[in-house]
Amino acid sequence: MRNETTVNTLNALKIFGMAKRLPERLEDPNQAELDHGEFVGLLVEDEKTHREDQRLKRILKNARLRFPSACLEDVNYQHPRGLTKTTMRELGTTRWIESHRNVLFSGPTGIGKSWLACAAGNFAARAGFTVAYLRAPRLFETLQQTRGDGTHLKALGRLAKVQVLILDDFLITPLLPAERKDLLEIIEDRYQAAATIIAGQCPIKEWHHAIGDPTLADAICDRLVHNAYKIEMKGPTIRPLDTKE
Repeated sequence: MRNETTVNTLNALKIFGMAKRLPERLEDPNQAELDHGEFVGLLVEDEKTHREDQRLKRILKNARLRFPSACLEDVNYQHPRGLTKTTMRELGTTRWIESHRNVLFSGPTGIGKSWLACAAGNFAARAGFTVAYLRAPRLFETLQQTRGDGTHLKALGRLAKVQVLILDDFLITPLLPAERKDLLEIIEDRYQAAATIIAGQCPIKEWHHAIGDPTLADAICDRLVHNAYKIEMKGPTIRPLDTKE
């Protein structure tokens, strides 16, 4: 009865990790060999692990990755498309995130750009960084709506706080004047402050022309391309060949 009361109290205090593991540890005969300090220490570790797991679940849920199970360890190098293991291994460390480097994926449809972007985002989330996946056309539509309801600056502020922002289908359609300005604000807020992953069919060398306004294009491209990983892929579609991209 006393143990049940303790578990109920722990749950009431929202110490769920300890509450879950306490009965299991009390039933384990090996735990009897521990002194009180060691036993409590293990329960504290249980709570820490539980909270870390819950935080990871929240980060992954909030990221809304298009391919939530994409993983850098599953990258297919057999398909000829210009990927290098050295670059992908570097994306498997946190250095690019901590140094606020961008990652730019470009190439034809079906080559695996979105999957790779999500794989990098998945890694970042599992390393404890906040991540958000957005399709560029939908993002610009949403930002246009925020102009009407007075939440435009708040929306831009939320994007600036994300530690790893993924923009998919980048420059898939010509940008409107308001979209160019929004893009500059997003990139300016994140420049040397957070990492951005871009994925799109438009070749990087054509971004300046595709953005439209030469002055804004200069500012956007300079901030995006500077010190970025530029992964330009080519070749036939990979989709019918393998689920791993």
